Amino acid sequence: MVNNMTSIIRSTQGGCWGSDRLRLRLYGGVFDPAVMPLIDRVESLQGVIRNVKRIEAMGQTGRYNYVDVTKFPKAGTSKLSTDEMPEAPTAPSTYNEQMLANYVPVYVMLPLGVISNDNVFEDQPKMEKQLKELRAAGVDGVMVDVWWGIVESKGPKQYDWSAYRSLFALVQECGLKLQAIMSFHRCGGNVGDEVTIPLPQWVLDIGETDPDIFYTNRKGNRNKEYLTIGVDNQPLFDGRTAVQLYSDYMKSFREHMSDFIEAGLIIDIEVGLGPAGELRYPSYTGTQGWVFPGIGEFQCYDKYLEAEFKEAATGAGHPEWGLPDNAGEYNDTPGSTEFFGLNGTYMAEKGKFFLTWYSNKLINHGDEILDEANRAFLGCKVRLAAKVAGIHWWYKSPSHAAELTSGYYNLKDRDGYRPIARMLSRHYAIFNFTCLEMRDSEQRADAKCGPQELVQQVLSGGWREEVEVAGENALSRYDSNGYNQMLLNARPNGISREGLPKQIMYGVTYLRLSDELLKDKNFKIFKTFVKKMHADQVSKHLHTYIDNTLEGIKFVFFFFSQDCCADLGMYNHQIGPLERSKPKLVMEDLLEATKRMEPFPWGEETDMKVDDFDGVLANLIRKLFSLFK
Repeated sequence: MVNNMTSIIRSTQGGCWGSDRLRLRLYGGVFDPAVMPLIDRVESLQGVIRNVKRIEAMGQTGRYNYVDVTKFPKAGTSKLSTDEMPEAPTAPSTYNEQMLANYVPVYVMLPLGVISNDNVFEDQPKMEKQLKELRAAGVDGVMVDVWWGIVESKGPKQYDWSAYRSLFALVQECGLKLQAIMSFHRCGGNVGDEVTIPLPQWVLDIGETDPDIFYTNRKGNRNKEYLTIGVDNQPLFDGRTAVQLYSDYMKSFREHMSDFIEAGLIIDIEVGLGPAGELRYPSYTGTQGWVFPGIGEFQCYDKYLEAEFKEAATGAGHPEWGLPDNAGEYNDTPGSTEFFGLNGTYMAEKGKFFLTWYSNKLINHGDEILDEANRAFLGCKVRLAAKVAGIHWWYKSPSHAAELTSGYYNLKDRDGYRPIARMLSRHYAIFNFTCLEMRDSEQRADAKCGPQELVQQVLSGGWREEVEVAGENALSRYDSNGYNQMLLNARPNGISREGLPKQIMYGVTYLRLSDELLKDKNFKIFKTFVKKMHADQVSKHLHTYIDNTLEGIKFVFFFFSQDCCADLGMYNHQIGPLERSKPKLVMEDLLEATKRMEPFPWGEETDMKVDDFDGVLANLIRKLFSLFK
């Protein structure tokens, strides 16, 4: 046993304990040096320290403050409290107003099944613990799917928001912001879908008698993931159209969540516009046999879309034109089809007409539903958002086949994404894009992937159309390489020390919260990623822990956790009342936006890197071993 020992107590558990080191000097205490190296949490000091008379705490300032614990009365229980507190060490403010212009907020997507199919918020204690860990890591907020198939499952206009209200209240209590997704699609069948949440049963029942309400491929296979845009304005759902279904749902959400909106908890409403919540056709789905990197299939063979195309072709003077019959199947390559091959149909007048119609139908679908969303949330202090998929495979092939089947008419000489950005600008909506974490070198060479070039094109188009651009990773990553690629895309030309960078993303959402993310090593790297997204502008929050279980003496511990910047206005994200959408765009406006332009310049790597020594060492070892194979 020794006296007057100095120890470093460090939490690696996250939550309210934070991650920054705090040196404690404890005087008049008795320690067991064999146990001290094992101490990881303040609680574990119980039974190790006895008769402590004074504690000195050294925080980030490097200065010591002390507490004379003998002045506190005896008590019998342990608690987290601010009662009878001595003056605590001051956490230094590290905000720099100019550097804050580089701040990119970070949100984390909650698990898909956080609300069960039975509309129950299960395992609240676990979620509370995880949310507090995110909060202590400096995360700005969370994103959550608000499933149509759960809320309106009992019947038309029978909405039950109770479970989501409980979840939102917990998010609010944990001091996080919230991005809510109006999820009008089925969960299940896409990459990463761990649960199955179907469309409302009463909608599926209508599909039993009229299966053409679902997207359909050339063979007649139905996809029940999302209603076909062919029924957007068809009154097939107890007298309501599909657009009216979505509109009524959003109006009910606003009515029942108005207190959370007014309190500033809900800041974004992302409107689901297709499968996986993305503005696209369900051209690639595992439930119908697709596997990466198949080109996918066009999804416009239901009777409603087929009739619309026939009418459009006739109006253009070509009643003989029909929907494509030579575009191959889900897992074909571009070169194996007549449509996407060398000098294929996509280059002919007939193919261009079809692709223009197919992509414009998608843009009009998004435009119409976002207009309804604008009406539903008019005057609320929220931002609307829409997500576009990162179809990066076959991007470097001439026909961009996988993008075309998804509805993105994007070629070397035609921009398929800037028209979407222009449409979103009409509604003051955020353009949310995926696959931020991907690099070309990580992809299969035979699939001619180009995630880096795709991200550069899409983000540049969004900035040129003066819309806010946000993004997320497509697949879960826990390594520094993935994080550094996201950091590069968030600020393509690095930090600006003279105010707002010319190009900067509006926000980044990490996919997704899981036990794997919260493992010690993974979470340590993630916290660094958050700090770098915040341009190292980290506010330290002081926490005080009172423990009075040891022989009736009250112990006071101080520690810091990194925090986000709670004032949105400090980094140019202040949100005013949502204005009415601007006038509808004419076709000429959208066609003008298809002109391909060079993307903005991009750096080779981020200037705010996440270093992962363990990962670098592991890669080096693997390379060394490979030399001897």
